[in-house]
Amino acid sequence: MRFYVNIDHVATVRQARRTDEPDPVRAAVLAELGGAHGITVHLREDRRHIQDRDVRLLAETCRTALNLELATSDEIVALACEVRPTQATLVPERREEITTEGGLAVTDPAACAALVDALSALREAGVRTSLFIDPDPAALEASARLGVDAVELHTGEYANARTAEERRTQLERLGSAARQARAFGLAVHAGHGLTYENVQPVAAIPELEELNIGHSVVSRALFTGMERAVREMGRLIREARAGLEVR
Repeated sequence: MRFYVNIDHVATVRQARRTDEPDPVRAAVLAELGGAHGITVHLREDRRHIQDRDVRLLAETCRTALNLELATSDEIVALACEVRPTQATLVPERREEITTEGGLAVTDPAACAALVDALSALREAGVRTSLFIDPDPAALEASARLGVDAVELHTGEYANARTAEERRTQLERLGSAARQARAFGLAVHAGHGLTYENVQPVAAIPELEELNIGHSVVSRALFTGMERAVREMGRLIREARAGLEVR
């Protein structure tokens, strides 16, 4: 399983003072040294954390892979086509939200029209495409019709579950969605709200092949350093996958 580290919140700390540190590009280097298989960043329309400069430099310097999260903004899609990250993951975006609150409205015809244009441009540029969606059958069917390479399942409801029963229900929902996505021929990724405490049950879903984790890793890195924080998360993921092999 691939483990991509989202470094957005390194940039959040930098932008709090509008200075040049901490540099997310340097954080990406340390994450790769810690064993990350790729780096994820979200270039938001309001540029609240990651900046255009960061994306350009990461595209040049990442030694693993770069996953660029973006909305269907013409300006940002054009930048993605220019720098050609390894993968572009289209996500919903609202100015008033603190972080992404749910999956794309892929069953909404109006939203799909914008997605079709963005996906067409990205494919023409040779960029692998993914959609960030809720783990629902209708969303998966719509994603398959759009012809993307992959889907990233939103794990927020699992991460925010308050009871063990609710957590089991959401985990089963994720597992069912992963199986359905694979049946459609889609690569299956997952992310949002995953931590050192809750990642292993998700990592143990057989059909998943990539996890995107950011806030929890960056938070731990404040105390342990980025390399160690990434290694610790990577170990938990490997242990969960090893358990699959034992079964």
